[in-house]
Amino acid sequence: MKATAEIQAIPIGTGVSVRKEVQRVVALLESAGLTVEPHASGTDVEGDLDQILRAVEAIHATLHAEGTVRLLTYVKLETRTDKTPTIAGKRLT
Repeated sequence: MKATAEIQAIPIGTGVSVRKEVQRVVALLESAGLTVEPHASGTDVEGDLDQILRAVEAIHATLHAEGTVRLLTYVKLETRTDKTPTIAGKRLT
């Protein structure tokens, strides 16, 4: 099943800057084979539903293994039965 999602991973307790962790999240999403579009408040992804869910699990496992003690992740997930959801299909222009 194809899906789109917005993923916002928030490392807690790592200091003021979380740039390194956010860059790692984007790299993990890309390595999962997803279409990835980072933006100011999160990252839009497109792919198979199971790919997306496995990628979220990999984000948590990897960041914890690399020293992030606490990680909060918001996932907005969309699936459809009438057509295949895409990031391009959501653009207003």
